[in-house]
Amino acid sequence: MAGPPRRDQAEHDQPSRDQPRRDQPSPFRDPGLQPERTRLAWRRTTLSCTVVAILAGRQVVQHRDPGPMVIVAVALVLLVWIAFVAAAHVRMRAMYDSRPPVLSARTALALVACTCALAVLGGAILV
Repeated sequence: MAGPPRRDQAEHDQPSRDQPRRDQPSPFRDPGLQPERTRLAWRRTTLSCTVVAILAGRQVVQHRDPGPMVIVAVALVLLVWIAFVAAAHVRMRAMYDSRPPVLSARTALALVACTCALAVLGGAILV
């Protein structure tokens, strides 16, 4: 028997004023596993940068008489590595907030510069 819905049923189907509607975003953020995945991604990235720094140091140790250019390049690799690890650590700590701040363009540019510098310096040490 299809008829008009009962009044109490129609009111039950309508969202109350206290409940957010389904088509509107919730005022509370449920981050789920996203911050943890982001922290793990930062850890993997710092691990790969650490491997580059260690391989650069290994090149100096394997050569009996490394030139001054190689030593300067290794020192620069270590400085860039320290800067990258520090910036990544700050970003990983920010992921613990319920609403982490957006990565600024300046920080993103600095991290890209560190990554490119590590690649160039690592290649220079190998040549």
